[in-house]
Amino acid sequence: MDPGVRLMERVAARDVRAFEALYDGYHRLVFGIGLRMLGDPALAEDLTQTVFMKIWTAPEAFRGGSFVAWVSRVARNRALDVLRSKAVHPESEIPADLPLEGALDDDVFSRLDAQRVRDALSALPPEQRALIELGFFGGVTHQELARRTDTPLGTVKTRIRSGLRRMRETLGERVSR
Repeated sequence: MDPGVRLMERVAARDVRAFEALYDGYHRLVFGIGLRMLGDPALAEDLTQTVFMKIWTAPEAFRGGSFVAWVSRVARNRALDVLRSKAVHPESEIPADLPLEGALDDDVFSRLDAQRVRDALSALPPEQRALIELGFFGGVTHQELARRTDTPLGTVKTRIRSGLRRMRETLGERVSR
């Protein structure tokens, strides 16, 4: 059984230690997704905190299956919300040369998780990989992917589903070791 699933069962029973173990085991994955999509360590940290607060306050949102896939989807959706919000309410940028305390450690950890995801993506056939990269990391809808690639919508969905299943298997094997 997926270790995340076992921990989520305990989190649902309000086990603080299980939540801490869940955070320790998966926060770098969530941060890595946030950093890749948002391009800002501070926003990625906020996203990570928001995702784990949701896990603690609404553990019933996880309805089984692969925890890694679920938490990745939650992180991706939250990042898309942030990007949409920034598009609606643009804010002034903080200068990029300001040092961030602990940014080096966070960057190293996010690169480790990002590398695992890149490795899993690179193992996919090109037609699956391209759709997943555009859809998940580029925020492109299935309908838009079908239009851009001149591929039927059902085929796009099947390729993404098959690619995600393969990635889940690859990442699941690495997580369980």
